[in-house]
Amino acid sequence: MLEVYQFMCRSDNFGVLIHDPESGLTASIDAPETDAVREALAAKGWTLTHILVTHHHPDHVAGVAPLKSETGCTVTGPAKGRISGVDVGLSEEETYAFGRYEAKVLETPGHTLDHIVYFFPEPGLLFAGDTLFSLGCGRVFEGTPAQMWHSLQKLMHLPRDTEVYCGHEYTLSNAEFALTVESGNDALQDRAAEVRRLRNDGKPTLPTTLGRELDTNPFLRPDSSEIRQTLGMEDASNEVVWAELRRRKDRH
Repeated sequence: MLEVYQFMCRSDNFGVLIHDPESGLTASIDAPETDAVREALAAKGWTLTHILVTHHHPDHVAGVAPLKSETGCTVTGPAKGRISGVDVGLSEEETYAFGRYEAKVLETPGHTLDHIVYFFPEPGLLFAGDTLFSLGCGRVFEGTPAQMWHSLQKLMHLPRDTEVYCGHEYTLSNAEFALTVESGNDALQDRAAEVRRLRNDGKPTLPTTLGRELDTNPFLRPDSSEIRQTLGMEDASNEVVWAELRRRKDRH
């Protein structure tokens, strides 16, 4: 079974290592901070062989160059990106072999134009970077709201039991916003209460599952009648409703 080790780094980034015990391969999903990745590798006794990059933002690639220099690891990333040190560029629907596992690559422009995510059908893991957060999604910095909504729709079609790892611990603030647009959602209320408990105890709110996000995350729910009524957009398209949600979250 593919082993996953999640840890905090920088101020609110999640670092993630994945390890295939059979082949001995270990990958870092992005490399937000060199020392934090080093410490995580040491804690697990794993040797870095790969870095799987999702996008070019500094808080996701700061450790790529030094870690590659130290270990000689293979760096994969978006083929359309501008990330230095990438050995293997990956595009939509390509697969990448990691030991006996395969990652399916999906292009998810919006947050950045080069963003990709890695989906491992077996054992059902999604490394979403900054495209999808628990109860939220990334800001639209380089793309358009239409692009971002299209990207999220790709993820919405993955199996509900997919375990989702995201780039940041933003869930509490996302929950506060989500409740302003869909307060009558019982599943959301339960998740928000759980998130408060976890954060009060100093525990992470991730990973989550795609099914949980489909039931609670407003950015995957623009068809919700309550959200539409709250926004006064009962007859608008999902894309237009989504864009208004993003605009309101940006001001929240």
